[in-house]
Amino acid sequence: MAETGNAQAKVPSADNNNDQAKDEQLFLQRKIRALVLSGFGGLKSVKIVERLEPTVGKEEVLIRVKASGVNFIDLMIRQGVINNLPKTPFIMGFECAGKVEAVGEEVTDIQVGDHVAALTEYKAWAELTNVPAKFVYKLPTGMSFQDAAALLMNSVIALILLFDIGNLRKGQSVLVHSVGGGVGQAVAQLCKTVPDVIVIGTASKHKHESIKDSVTHVIDHGSDYVQEVKKISPDGVDLVLDCLCGDDTNKGYSLLKPLGRYVLYGTSNVVSGETKSFFTFAKSWWQVDKISPMRLFDENKSVTGFHLRHFLYQQGQDNYVRQVVNTVFKLWSDGKIKPVIDSTWAFEDVSEAMLKLHDRKNIGKIILDPSMEPKSKQQENAGKDKEINDGKAVTENRDTESSLPSSAK
Repeated sequence: MAETGNAQAKVPSADNNNDQAKDEQLFLQRKIRALVLSGFGGLKSVKIVERLEPTVGKEEVLIRVKASGVNFIDLMIRQGVINNLPKTPFIMGFECAGKVEAVGEEVTDIQVGDHVAALTEYKAWAELTNVPAKFVYKLPTGMSFQDAAALLMNSVIALILLFDIGNLRKGQSVLVHSVGGGVGQAVAQLCKTVPDVIVIGTASKHKHESIKDSVTHVIDHGSDYVQEVKKISPDGVDLVLDCLCGDDTNKGYSLLKPLGRYVLYGTSNVVSGETKSFFTFAKSWWQVDKISPMRLFDENKSVTGFHLRHFLYQQGQDNYVRQVVNTVFKLWSDGKIKPVIDSTWAFEDVSEAMLKLHDRKNIGKIILDPSMEPKSKQQENAGKDKEINDGKAVTENRDTESSLPSSAK
């Protein structure tokens, strides 16, 4: 079993033939904290669990996690509303950033001590995680761990949606749902790298003031947004980016110009309550009109989809994604994009973090920090600080009074 924590070079393979040595190493192996899904369901199904430190495989990188991203797919997985889920319990999370503690013997382009970000297949919500090197990316100089975790998945998805699938060009128009979220804000920023693009975003009304400067027009999703879009762009829009699905799919398709492109990249409408609802799930899918190739042919429109996890892990497009990550990091280095972080949470407060995302109250990315003190501890410390400061004030006041002449007292 590989040694962790103070690795300075390639990690040798474990001696599986020496059972006694293996048992001794297991006994000495340190433990980490991780957020584990104990069973599909509500917020309380995600718990902090102690596990043995992971070891590093020959093609892997061991990362000391400093920040992890929370994404809507995490909520869907917690509820069990997507296919091909692993058996519980398992560590959650799909992206993280941190410092390399060890590398496998076949890894040549990453070194111990490097600052990196990673797109993991689960296992990101932990203090330490092992990730295949092909999914690990060195951070550009000056990028913080929190910025990396906020930027990575959102901007990779946004760039592929806009340019590789959407073929966005000068003077075109984009309708993007949930524009106040992490991907939505990344889309808004990337659109500004193309001249004269009109960005129409839908968002909850309470977010409008905060995000109005990031888009050309912002519309309340709860209103008749189809008519509002038609007022802005009577001929329709060139590109619709939909992370909702359900009836929003039909509305989005109806708003396309000739040669317009509709892209589905999420199905968040299937999550309506804290736990899985078969009714909501079925309704969301049955609301979607079936569009035949002949209809697309007659109407000169395109319908497509994008699923980053499938693209990366099931379809083996890691080299493609690495090129996109390089582009994202270059845009960040050039000051053309920057991550929008809503809030950062301790592992102990993950339920509140997920609830905020579920209720669509976030503007930008929600981050988990494994080293952060929980709210309860912060409040306790704040109370102690207040007591100390109050005590100092009383003492200082007494000292001042005692130094005054009797006539001034």
